[in-house]
Amino acid sequence: MNSTDGMMLELLDIEKVYRGGKVAVDGLTLRLGPGLLGLLGPNGAGKSSLMRVAATVTRPTRGHVRYAGTDVVARPDALRGVLGYLPQDFGVYPNLTAREFLSYLAAAKGLSARSARARIGELLELVNLTSAGRRPLGKYSGGMLRRVGIAQALLGDPEVVIVDEPTAGLDPEERVRFRNLLSDLAADRVVLLSTHIVSDVESVAGDIAIVAGGRLLRRGTPEELLRDVDGQVWEMTVDPAETGRIQERYTVSRIVRGATGVRVRLLAPVSPAPDARPVPPDLEDAYLAVIRTAGAPARQTTGGFR
Repeated sequence: MNSTDGMMLELLDIEKVYRGGKVAVDGLTLRLGPGLLGLLGPNGAGKSSLMRVAATVTRPTRGHVRYAGTDVVARPDALRGVLGYLPQDFGVYPNLTAREFLSYLAAAKGLSARSARARIGELLELVNLTSAGRRPLGKYSGGMLRRVGIAQALLGDPEVVIVDEPTAGLDPEERVRFRNLLSDLAADRVVLLSTHIVSDVESVAGDIAIVAGGRLLRRGTPEELLRDVDGQVWEMTVDPAETGRIQERYTVSRIVRGATGVRVRLLAPVSPAPDARPVPPDLEDAYLAVIRTAGAPARQTTGGFR
């Protein structure tokens, strides 16, 4: 691992336009040093397109990508040699075992056979797949395949780790394990985590960027984002017949059915009803406030009615 001096990944005025004129990323700028940046936004926000540009998988229509001062659009190998990347759609060879698949990728990265064997053993233990390492990947569950994807992203002990929706298909225990792993990695690496799930970033990211419509809407620490909505989050119990009207009028972050009615959590600048009580905001509230202020549709990550 090199010194963290100069480990700066810069995405400068990035625009990505696909055939037919669809604008996926619209003039977005991010600068990342060592640490973990959580890129948070609804599905279709342009996150995956931005991640592919950052990982040199695709070229931007306009803008620059630099790592340690080097233009990696012109010289992609300057980043690829120190990059670990897990795309949202991660494919494998189903007839290979996990060890065989990782050995193949290690050889492609230039690792020696001896160092690859040791590293693969470490990574399989890290993602809790040691006992399944010799099983064909075609017999893995979706969550197990995601863990193989995480392992391959870390093969070369990368300086930059880019992971796109990494917890898709993982069970709750695996999600916690992976979030802890990312947090450890971010101590001396540039880590970019893209997700639409607030809980994936709230416990590990000290820096959060919220995007929608291909644009950066807000960037700040969790504490800064929470301050934005302090005093604007309320809870009240209503008749079930009233929930539709409330959702039309307010940004609702949570709806929970109970024996005495429906408990609604919502955002409003002043009290929405005499019996509404103020409650401390959480990151879900802050995220929804940013998304709805920008007029972007937000997927309700808490599951709606419960």
